[in-house]
Amino acid sequence: MTQDSTGLESASSTTGAGHVSGCRTELPVLDVGVVRERADAARNRVRVLAAAERLFAERGVSGVTMDDVAAAAGVGKGTLYRRFVDKGGLAVALLGERERELQGRILTGPPPLGPGARPAERLAAFVVSYLAFLERQLDLVLLSETSTPGARMRTGAHAFWRQHCRYLLREAAAPDAELRADLLLAGLAAEQVRHWLRVEHRLLDDLAGGSQPPPLRSHTRSHGNRLP
Repeated sequence: MTQDSTGLESASSTTGAGHVSGCRTELPVLDVGVVRERADAARNRVRVLAAAERLFAERGVSGVTMDDVAAAAGVGKGTLYRRFVDKGGLAVALLGERERELQGRILTGPPPLGPGARPAERLAAFVVSYLAFLERQLDLVLLSETSTPGARMRTGAHAFWRQHCRYLLREAAAPDAELRADLLLAGLAAEQVRHWLRVEHRLLDDLAGGSQPPPLRSHTRSHGNRLP
């Protein structure tokens, strides 16, 4: 497999990971195989998500209850809970479109995030882009990852990020690519990033800067010693 292939197909938050063959993960393509909704169910879904997005923006995620969303959307509580289960389910649904946009840039966008750059450069670009995505959607991602134990690991989006990182680490000949990918993504968990940004008041640029690939061996440090 060349460096010009990501080895992935796009997957949304609500879709689980599929069969793995070599470096390629057969993740479901978005919007393929989705059961068509009844017209009234589709209208309710749109109303619920619009109401949730508006209320989350106005009050913050923690200031909104499922009952608030049901009332604002004009749907019954039973309808809401059957479709989304809890606020974590609402968060996952709201994040889907935004995750698809980032996945699309990874799959077919220009390098270094998209195909065509060195694996280390692509991995660094992914971290930078994912941190920017997290900053914009931090409370929603945090809710989607922590609503139930292990929620972060169960989304199709996490499976996509994980396989992308594994693929790039393998292409870079990194030892134990699977473990290294998991360690990298653990450091990008919303709870960790929230702590850095809102508790320690670190700058996003400082977090992103730590993901840059190492310089070439021909470069030297300022004190004149050659890099190892």
